[in-house]
Amino acid sequence: MGRHVRSDDGRLLLAEEWGNPSGTPVLLLHGTPGSRLGTALPDLADHHPDMRFFAYDRPGYGGSDRLPGRRVADAARDAAAVADALGVEHFAVVGRSGGAPHALACAALLPDRVRAAAALVSIAPRDATGLDWFAGMTPFNVHEFGLAAESPELLDADLAARSAAIRRDPERLVEDLRAELSDHDLPIVSDPAVRATLLRTYREAVGTSHHGWTDDTLAFTHPWGFDVSAVAVPVLLWHGLDDAFSPPAHTRWLADRIPGATLVLKPNAGHFAAQYALPAVLEWLRDQDAQEGGGR
Repeated sequence: MGRHVRSDDGRLLLAEEWGNPSGTPVLLLHGTPGSRLGTALPDLADHHPDMRFFAYDRPGYGGSDRLPGRRVADAARDAAAVADALGVEHFAVVGRSGGAPHALACAALLPDRVRAAAALVSIAPRDATGLDWFAGMTPFNVHEFGLAAESPELLDADLAARSAAIRRDPERLVEDLRAELSDHDLPIVSDPAVRATLLRTYREAVGTSHHGWTDDTLAFTHPWGFDVSAVAVPVLLWHGLDDAFSPPAHTRWLADRIPGATLVLKPNAGHFAAQYALPAVLEWLRDQDAQEGGGR
């Protein structure tokens, strides 16, 4: 069961925690669209009994109040508020897909609290110098990000209609995505555990409104509110080389600008392979935490 915590400006955020209460704290940030329920497969805590996991719905998703006009950077203060409410001082953070830029925001803006960060299948800032931002991206994402830049009103209307369709039939989004999945992603999305997790998070994400989806998309295509080169904590960047939802060139761009970042480019892997990569990522985070004197 989730619990509501209050942000520093009075909004309510719906958070969840599981795993070992005395374990190494790890914040998991969900994708777009998504919710706290879709950050990991159900058996994650069983395989990592020494870790304490927590997550929350970003503003406008699931049970969290909306924050109109939010930036990617705003995730740092919300993450801090959730950590405070749960009694967590220091933690690692992992963001997958739409959660990845928000994980980098936490790493950049909470250097005294974040031990290490991992950004899986991330996009780069829209104003990334020298990056052909749309190259290799699926038509679905090109369309949505294009609307975000050119007509936020049309984007909002489009995502409102998509969200209403998902509320009627949560499998709708999964089926819509299948046409744009790589050959490597298709078997992953067909995995019963992955499919069930996706359906649960999509249902929760847009169960109340489409606003979280709209606000995520707008935040990604506007200035993020921080410089990725300011990240000073250890960072792992992971990307499948056959990802067309967030092309690997985006992560290469980030790796060139985040000092000391560890770059992992996985052959024969698409966007949803990040679900399977999480256990290895957690091992890397555990190593970083140990080096930094974890356990405080």
